[in-house]
Amino acid sequence: MESSKFERELRKLEWIVNYIGGEGGETKIQEMTRGIIRSIGVGRFLDWGAVDSRGSAGGIVVLWDNRVLEMIKLEKGECSISCLFKNCEDGFTWTFTGVYGPTKRRERENLWNELGAIHGLWNGPWCVAGDFNAILSPEERNRGGSFNSDMRRFAEVIEELQLKDLTLFGGPFTWSGGVNNQTMSRLDRFLVNEGWDCRFSHSRQSVLPRPVSDHFPILLGGGLRNGPSPFRFENMWLKVEGFKDLLKAWWEGDNFNGAASYVLAEKLKVVKTMLKEWNRDVFGRVEYRKNVALDQMQFWDAKEKINRLTVEEMEARREVREEYKKWVLLEEVTWRQKSREVWLKEGDRNTSFFHRMANAHRRRNNMERIRINGVWKSEENGMSEGIVNAFKTLLSNPGDWRPSLAGLQCEQLQRLDADALEVPFTEEEVHDALVGCSGDKAPGPDGFTMSFWQFAWDFVKEDVMRFFREFHEHGSRGFCGGRQILDAVLIANEAIDSILKNNENGILCKLDIEKAYDNVDWSFLLTVMQKMGFGEKWLGWIKWCISTASFSVLINGTPKGFFQSSRGLRQGDPLSPYLFVIAMEVFSSFLNRAVDNGYISGCQVKGRNEGGIQISHLLFADDTLVFCQASQDQLTYLSWLLMWFEAASGMRINLDKSELIPVGRVADIDDLALDFGCKVGSLPSTYLGLPLGAPFKSVAMWDGVEERFRKRLTMWKRQYLSKGGRATLIRSTLSNLPIYYMSVLRLPSSVRSRLEQIQRDFLWGGGSLERKPHLVRWKVVCLSKKKGGLGIKCLSNLNKALLSKWNWRYANEREALWNQVIRGKYGEDRGGWRTREVREAHGVGLWKGIRMDWDLVGARISFSVGNGRRVSFWRDRWCGDAPLCDSFPSIYALSIEKEAWVADVWDPLVQGGRGVGTLVFQEP
Repeated sequence: MESSKFERELRKLEWIVNYIGGEGGETKIQEMTRGIIRSIGVGRFLDWGAVDSRGSAGGIVVLWDNRVLEMIKLEKGECSISCLFKNCEDGFTWTFTGVYGPTKRRERENLWNELGAIHGLWNGPWCVAGDFNAILSPEERNRGGSFNSDMRRFAEVIEELQLKDLTLFGGPFTWSGGVNNQTMSRLDRFLVNEGWDCRFSHSRQSVLPRPVSDHFPILLGGGLRNGPSPFRFENMWLKVEGFKDLLKAWWEGDNFNGAASYVLAEKLKVVKTMLKEWNRDVFGRVEYRKNVALDQMQFWDAKEKINRLTVEEMEARREVREEYKKWVLLEEVTWRQKSREVWLKEGDRNTSFFHRMANAHRRRNNMERIRINGVWKSEENGMSEGIVNAFKTLLSNPGDWRPSLAGLQCEQLQRLDADALEVPFTEEEVHDALVGCSGDKAPGPDGFTMSFWQFAWDFVKEDVMRFFREFHEHGSRGFCGGRQILDAVLIANEAIDSILKNNENGILCKLDIEKAYDNVDWSFLLTVMQKMGFGEKWLGWIKWCISTASFSVLINGTPKGFFQSSRGLRQGDPLSPYLFVIAMEVFSSFLNRAVDNGYISGCQVKGRNEGGIQISHLLFADDTLVFCQASQDQLTYLSWLLMWFEAASGMRINLDKSELIPVGRVADIDDLALDFGCKVGSLPSTYLGLPLGAPFKSVAMWDGVEERFRKRLTMWKRQYLSKGGRATLIRSTLSNLPIYYMSVLRLPSSVRSRLEQIQRDFLWGGGSLERKPHLVRWKVVCLSKKKGGLGIKCLSNLNKALLSKWNWRYANEREALWNQVIRGKYGEDRGGWRTREVREAHGVGLWKGIRMDWDLVGARISFSVGNGRRVSFWRDRWCGDAPLCDSFPSIYALSIEKEAWVADVWDPLVQGGRGVGTLVFQEP
């Protein structure tokens, strides 16, 4: 940019940071001079370094306050400038690199090479910032698209340089241009390495307002100072010798009288107080104790170099070494707990990795400012007050009028099932549930982890069971049974496929329920449960569970406010999803009545059989799809139904986030959406996180999976894990990322190759720029450990196994809705164990891709004969290890009834189970 414009730009920026560091920016000034720098107005304490622009491209300036930073070395390249700084206050050294990325791919490689050179030259904390003229994923531009080679190359460079991209706050994009600034991208960013992240663990990048430029300024700030953190039980304490005796003494030291819940709460308060004092006065800081032990080890090692150690001194050194090992292990345990990465075992030397993940959680949960009623709040008190008031309002019942539910008809719970819910809890049931919980999960509001209860069960069980007995005396499993999330995705895609292949049209209403859990009206929920046949005692328990909770809001790690709610279900409560499903059953009942009375038509999923199955709506938790015709009348009826449901339940459909998606040719879709009050969507879309209406061979729909692979690796960084940790990570997490997609979609070979390449590089790479050799073939790595491999899942085989599961379910879930839809659309072979072969084009349906793997299942099925009416005598495996047609091919060739069932030729109930039958053969 021109000189005067550059000066105005910098003068208009206000930097509100406690720590002043290097600041870089794109200049486009042909030659930077000291006069231009001084004209900014900062004064004689401002030093700078610059790379002059080349025509209208490039140009970088880095400025720093020489009272805060001392510049030790400076390196310039064509596309970057790097400064090695030392903090004047504490002598901490770190590197800052300002960049300007060329727009042409070939020239951009020069930038990557320059960054690689700096990475090798100065080893230490490193921060890279500037306009890279590159993006990491299609989500970083407003016009979307798919992954391309430039994005993958940028991601590879970040991985090779051991950098990470901090979350951007304040907006998703940093540049806009084109006609009326309609094109937006995230071209600018800060990248930091592990050394920087550990030193400045609260740092975060934010978008600031832009005065003139087409780029938004980006601020790398240090974050707000957090208030006092709430108590959290440290699992590392459980490894301290004699700790269990301490806990028992504290727990049994005081006697309290009153209700069991009161006694339990008071004992927890006592233990919490004693733990805080013991941790402060006796246990101490882990890092400090570790360093003390290390200093003592170094003392004995240094002394040994001068004189031989005596027996007593060697014993003292051995004790110090064991002490050091103990504190190293305890440090790893505490960082593992904070990281929440429970798939890695403690003791595997992954402390750096756990530290990194804990910092990532802390940064993600940190908030510098928030907009409340259109006004930005950045002060701690202003943010806290606004957030607490917002949650109070959200969880308070406004007292609106609710219609009567006297005429509501619901499915009834069997009396035996209702009675079974009210059976008293046994100690064995409570203990089994406790042991089944992960001890490393985040603690509840009281701060005690599940590991505490598991560890102390011997002496706390009496108080716990007394509480359960009191709850039972004073104080929904059937509604999701067997239902799987993928069922709804399969049905939705098959329905859309049916509409398109039959040259019909319709509308798919994709509805978003606004803050679904928080708006459930309690009286509505309890009335519905009563109509379903739940017992009075059970209803009393549910009312107690949902209405007695008090809330505090954790803001930047500190609890704020304390208030009770009068509506809503708690997020994270295991009971809440079941109660919400019960509430949504009413919505389903409303829709069914609308279909029965002809107000909404739904979709007829049909194929070879003209009848087919009618699908009007699909519900899974709060994700809702409604099928109807492209008719103004039907959408009007649906709108009335939604308003009535909101009045009854308190749950409101957020039309701003809802969509009308046309299926087939719908000419007036814009007018229909305008009248309905929502926006127009299009196919392909997503439902429950999976593609909806996407072509069978579409590769672009897998872009999100590949992006999650790379984002997860950006968080993990392979160099902070031991080799065993990398393999464990791939087995437990990385290989599982695409499972959700692969459970219903066939994995394209090109996508599989890229995902496996990422896994191979992660396993064998060392985090450096040079490529590490892959020491063992990937096919061998994917073998089980017993066969010499690492037990890493082969994605191709895993995909086939997951799709084959559908074929097994088809044979066993005859009454399931998805089975009825598939059976009605494609028909089935004799016996009902599989559908007929799908010969139509793939379209957007999923079943043809699933049915292709039937042979994997069919070749491994054997039958235990019941009445024999669905088992083929010759072709099914029911007698011996192979079908009779394969065991006796000559006899089979002579048989006249090759399609006979077992029941036609053999009756197992005759003659004591030996059976009797008749086979008819033709003469050879």
